[in-house]
Amino acid sequence: MKDFRELQTCLKTLGYVASDDLSVAMHLALKLQRPLLLEGAAGVGKTEVARVLAAARDTKLIRLQCYEGLDAAQAIYEWNYQRQLLSIRAASERGEDTKGIEERIFSRDYLLERPLLQAITQDTPPVLLIDEIDRADEEFEAFLLEMLAEYQITVPELGTITATSKPVVILTSNGTRDLSDALRRRCLYAYVDYPDKETELAILTTRCAGIEARLAEQVIGFVQALRKEDLEKVPGIAETLDFAAALMGLGINDLTRDPAVLQATLTTLLKTQADRAAISTEVSQRLAGKAA
Repeated sequence: MKDFRELQTCLKTLGYVASDDLSVAMHLALKLQRPLLLEGAAGVGKTEVARVLAAARDTKLIRLQCYEGLDAAQAIYEWNYQRQLLSIRAASERGEDTKGIEERIFSRDYLLERPLLQAITQDTPPVLLIDEIDRADEEFEAFLLEMLAEYQITVPELGTITATSKPVVILTSNGTRDLSDALRRRCLYAYVDYPDKETELAILTTRCAGIEARLAEQVIGFVQALRKEDLEKVPGIAETLDFAAALMGLGINDLTRDPAVLQATLTTLLKTQADRAAISTEVSQRLAGKAA
């Protein structure tokens, strides 16, 4: 794509409304073939970036979901131990020498590729999503550095495996811990915040094409006011879309008309008991009145 505006337009046709800053960061990541680190609160659409980018490029999306305790065997590669044992047993019965057996069982045929290795062995460059890197242990970041910098992975028994084609790498972080300077240096960076009213309205009308204009305005006004309340879990964009879909499904076109139904639909926005208790019918009506 020639420039970030063209990329921005392409993403919008796929249902993703990206800000200028994010579109520029994505465009540069593609042009410079550099990993892109997206940081921001949960629910602002960071993970969706990788999905729509894969769709825009008509390529495979490979996802690595990070979590505490994630290690190289689960993220990069591991040996197919069961197959190796069977091969050793069969070779021993045939009387093969130990050196020949060892060379064969530590070949690519016995290697199980996990997401990071899969990403650099594709004929067509895939989009590699390393999701919620901040949830992984700090030690895991060290495994990533070689791949992020050189697009290669070293397997001690085989040597260095260099990328067949460089993947588009998107890393996301919710900011639950600080990431290392070494990781940040290898990436371009963009902070993804909750959208402003105009942007979120564009997202809603793009993703819920049949919504009435007045209801769309009320939904966005209500959700953005709700985010200013003291909540444990602030509703993200996905929750906004669920809220709008619930209202449309119930045939509601005015948030102020039925307080009981409005309160019931908050199950799409509020995901903890404390938040449900904090937003009473009176509070939701007050917010709906401001949004009307």
